Amino acid sequence: MKERINLSKPFQAICGICIAIGIVALTYGFISDPQRTWANYLLNNFYFLSLAIGAAFFLAIQSISQSGWSSGFKRIPEAMMLYIPIAGILLLFLYFGVHHLYPWSRPEVVAASEIVQHRSGYLNIPFFFARIILFFIVWIILTRIIRKASLKEDETGGLENFIKIELYSKIFIFVLAITFSAIAFDLIMSIDVKWFSTIFALKNFIAAFLHSSATIFIIVLLLNRRGYFGFFNVSHIHDFARYIFILSIVYGYFWFAQFMLIWYGNIPEETIYFAKRWTSEWQPLWALDIIINWAIPFFVLLPVNTSRNKWVVLTVALILVAGQWIDLFVEIVPGTLGHSNFGIIEIGAFIGFAGLFGLVTGYHLSKAAIVPKNHPLIEESYQHHFESYI
Repeated sequence: MKERINLSKPFQAICGICIAIGIVALTYGFISDPQRTWANYLLNNFYFLSLAIGAAFFLAIQSISQSGWSSGFKRIPEAMMLYIPIAGILLLFLYFGVHHLYPWSRPEVVAASEIVQHRSGYLNIPFFFARIILFFIVWIILTRIIRKASLKEDETGGLENFIKIELYSKIFIFVLAITFSAIAFDLIMSIDVKWFSTIFALKNFIAAFLHSSATIFIIVLLLNRRGYFGFFNVSHIHDFARYIFILSIVYGYFWFAQFMLIWYGNIPEETIYFAKRWTSEWQPLWALDIIINWAIPFFVLLPVNTSRNKWVVLTVALILVAGQWIDLFVEIVPGTLGHSNFGIIEIGAFIGFAGLFGLVTGYHLSKAAIVPKNHPLIEESYQHHFESYI
């Protein structure tokens, strides 16, 4: 079993080409259609930020629950969460596109609406970016502390760093519950400045957890095919599938609860959000969102046999990669553009951000042993067998 990843030249070249494609697509977009391009810039930045945040939450949950089965794969979410600083830097560039995305940033909109004026104490450019900077500082500090303790555990063994990681993880999920909710409100919900939903942040948080779990599985399976994680077996596949299955149910619950409560309440300032997405050109994508992110993983992974088949689970995970993009597209683009577009800018921007995310994740994976051999529960991961489910 291979112990350390070496980033191959072809992998680095592919990531570099993807990043170049993204730069070209975004440059073309900023020249030809700035508003559309800023919407895609926000969408893809939030997409990969949510994967990093979801991975950090996945890692924290495993630590708090003292989960043994996943301990052998903890380097994957660790590497993914270290993309957070890059996402933070890229988000600061929204300063140059804030007027294209957020109506509350335009003085004429504020002057024409009492509702927007009432919210201007919170929704204003200086406070908006101050919050973003604060949230990222907190996330970076906590994830770095957890990563440092994890690497120290590799060197010294024992329980000292294991206990520290559990403590830091408890602090992190408490902080994350507040900060991720706030940043989801700020970056996405405030696009539709007159609309509000108390379930919005929960739905986006579960989406981040769901899609990051799927991405972790994809990376684990790809590395296993290249000779890593020799202990990877059907029981691990089953547990990853259960995570995806359960989280898809929770996602579907919040998706439906948000819609049902607003539909039943029939309050104009709430229904305006769904009226735009349910009765126009957005309806197919709006329906596709719940089909991909709930129906497919639920019905495909419900049988035990399919949830233990790595190719079936991989297919579902890859479908969910598209599902996260569709979910964010439906949340962001109707309020920024008002009409649907899909072309060079959308494809190129996603490819570029994916290349950057892949390069950053791969780089951090190569900086530590792929399997944490001194983790106190590593033997549980080595000896994990599905007979325990029978």
